[in-house]
Amino acid sequence: MVSALPTPDREFDRVPIRRALISVSDKSRLVELATALADSGVALVSTGSTCTTIRDAGIDVMEVSEVTGFPESLDGRVKTLHPSIHGGILADRRYDSHVEQLANLGIEPFDLIVVNLYPFAETVASGAEAAVVIENVDIGGPAMVRAAAKNHHNVAIVVTPDDYDTVIGSLAGGGLTLAQRRILAGRAFAHTAGYDAAVSAWMQREFPHDETPFAPSLRIAAEKRATLRYGENSHQSAAIYGEHGGLGIAQATQLHGKEMSYNNYVDADAALRAAFDHAQPAVAIIKHANPCGIAVADTIADAHSRAHACDPVSAFGGVVAANRPITLAAAQSISEVFTEVVVAPAFDPEALTLLKGKKNLRLLAVPIGFEPESKEVRQVSGGYLVQEADRRFAASAEWTLVAGNAADPTTLADLEFAWRACRAVKSNAILLASGGASVGVGMGQVNRVDSCHLAVTRAGDRAAGSVAASDAFFPFADGLQVLIDAGVTAVVQPGGSVRDEEVIAAAVAGGVTMYFTDERHFFH
Repeated sequence: MVSALPTPDREFDRVPIRRALISVSDKSRLVELATALADSGVALVSTGSTCTTIRDAGIDVMEVSEVTGFPESLDGRVKTLHPSIHGGILADRRYDSHVEQLANLGIEPFDLIVVNLYPFAETVASGAEAAVVIENVDIGGPAMVRAAAKNHHNVAIVVTPDDYDTVIGSLAGGGLTLAQRRILAGRAFAHTAGYDAAVSAWMQREFPHDETPFAPSLRIAAEKRATLRYGENSHQSAAIYGEHGGLGIAQATQLHGKEMSYNNYVDADAALRAAFDHAQPAVAIIKHANPCGIAVADTIADAHSRAHACDPVSAFGGVVAANRPITLAAAQSISEVFTEVVVAPAFDPEALTLLKGKKNLRLLAVPIGFEPESKEVRQVSGGYLVQEADRRFAASAEWTLVAGNAADPTTLADLEFAWRACRAVKSNAILLASGGASVGVGMGQVNRVDSCHLAVTRAGDRAAGSVAASDAFFPFADGLQVLIDAGVTAVVQPGGSVRDEEVIAAAVAGGVTMYFTDERHFFH
């Protein structure tokens, strides 16, 4: 353990910026910053392509190798890892002894470090091979960032162009205050922590340590994308963070409409996941994280129309997701219903024009390459639960016929649809389907009988002749009997109850076809 230094000989509030080191991968606003610094008499030191960009703008800058007396080497792997650089960053000038050592060593201090790191997450997302990804693991950059953040009593560290205005604004006032430098230091450590987490996650994924899909440690790296108006309720504050390299709802592009709310994001994510459970063109309509309609069809327009027909009352003010681009015909169908959010991979130009006619309708395009996450993380008090996402659906050929006659192809297709669709329904889940669309949904009840009653009530006359899927086994025959009495003709469920024989007997007595899947789809 390193002990604390003695009481400083002096303290600084504002530190005038006289010398700055700039080395950035993201060169947006670089020339603007360098110009402002140079115009204020700040001596600039830089590296590689950053130095070239500054020089090409006609700004005087010193190459880092001129400071170190050592050329950039090993294909750029070594350039700033040198005492002349890190001594200038880490010297604590509140102490006379550090100032004297700098003078004896001939090292000039830095007052400002502007560094952002190699684009590791972007390189991974591009699908680059491992050797290229490895070369985008930054070494010198994080070392400088951490050194400057540690020494924030003397040095300001900037890791994003978002903070350039703060730096530029401080030049006329004698530099950044200690309070400002502390804030920048905190952001810097968060930046390197997130970067290291992204590298760690990739390494453990690319080179797994054993047969388990779960790494020995979990590092969550995300950056705030927006502060939201409030959380689930108006008295709760909220924000949305996006993972480095993520391609999900957090990175979606909002094309139109009011600001997204916390609940909008929750429902949009649930809707996307429900729509992308299906290979055919599919639409899911979600309200309070539960489906009020899911359908597949030859077109997204038909899928929306049929999904909406499941429960038009609940669909009012819902969130719509599609697993295909929104066409003009789909937009016309959607525009007839009050909808909060529409999220899809893309919007045809005519569809976008039509939907933008709805002033408050939020339109989200998910990033290219989106697919549901392979793992899911949920916060619990003191930690996190991590699981593989529920994306496996046993094909009908794997099911076991336990009652009635084998389903005909049309009925079997509806059973397969219902089995996939019920995954998106909060447990206990019962979903009735006909013609590739849900017609009744019973969700979130604390017993399966109530879910069955809710599903058939929602379906009404449409229950007769429909098929049903149950996300888990029937513990008793009473729930199944509710479905039989409503006219359901075929049922798919996991099986596995100690009373399976009683449930099977009820299906046989009711003349109902029933399959066991030997898998369940709980969704809490």
